[in-house]
Amino acid sequence: MYAFEYQRPTSRADAVSAASGDVRYLAGGQSLIQAMKLRLSQSERLVDLGAVADLKGIKADANGGTIGAMTTHAAVAASADVRRANPARAELAGGIGDPMVRNMGTIGGSIANADPAACHPAGVVGLGATVQTNKRSIAGDLFFTGLFETALEPGELIVSVSFPTAQKAAYVKYKQPASRFALIGVFVSQGSGGVRVAVTGAKGSVFRAKALEDGLTKSFTPEAAKAVKMPTDGINSDMHGSAAYRAAMISVMASRAVAAALAR
Repeated sequence: MYAFEYQRPTSRADAVSAASGDVRYLAGGQSLIQAMKLRLSQSERLVDLGAVADLKGIKADANGGTIGAMTTHAAVAASADVRRANPARAELAGGIGDPMVRNMGTIGGSIANADPAACHPAGVVGLGATVQTNKRSIAGDLFFTGLFETALEPGELIVSVSFPTAQKAAYVKYKQPASRFALIGVFVSQGSGGVRVAVTGAKGSVFRAKALEDGLTKSFTPEAAKAVKMPTDGINSDMHGSAAYRAAMISVMASRAVAAALAR
């Protein structure tokens, strides 16, 4: 691990003011610290957000709910408010990693890291969520821009994520056995804005599957999802699965997600 300066502010304002130059925000540390240990990431300064109380917490309302950026996966999974407003969100959080990752990792840290196989990005895009920073609101569809890349500007701090309600929603993933990341993960929702299908694990970034959205708009059934043949353009191919295999699994996972959504 390279040498770095460490700061632990207690307010949002102090965190933002400390974020100048070559700096990274530290949330739960489940990805960043491991990358730093392997010398895959280097910053002159880390700004630890663990003591910033107003970045934590869950608020529910008639339109859905807002989750603070430093709220852990475990807290999201256990929240009665989240389960009532968006049960699929709670189930997604409850299936991330192992107990240590769920109790340390945060929703803000996860989406800022933008791992191409992470689960939270699928929930953000699949529900049409909005990411609130200290500067602006960013639509979920515009937040993830590429492999480990987001629309965040240097020093910009994620404050919270707001999720709208959905009439039907579910997330299903085919887990990579060792890491429990999604080899393929599909979040399906049906709401006032229509049908949304977000896929993680298949490309360099989470994406919406238009072919599946079109098919499910006509018929929101598992059979309709399974009948969609996803193209292999841009789909990952590696030792865990070919592009053709992953493309086929997208339809299978979408079918299972629709079945789970209809069973609620």
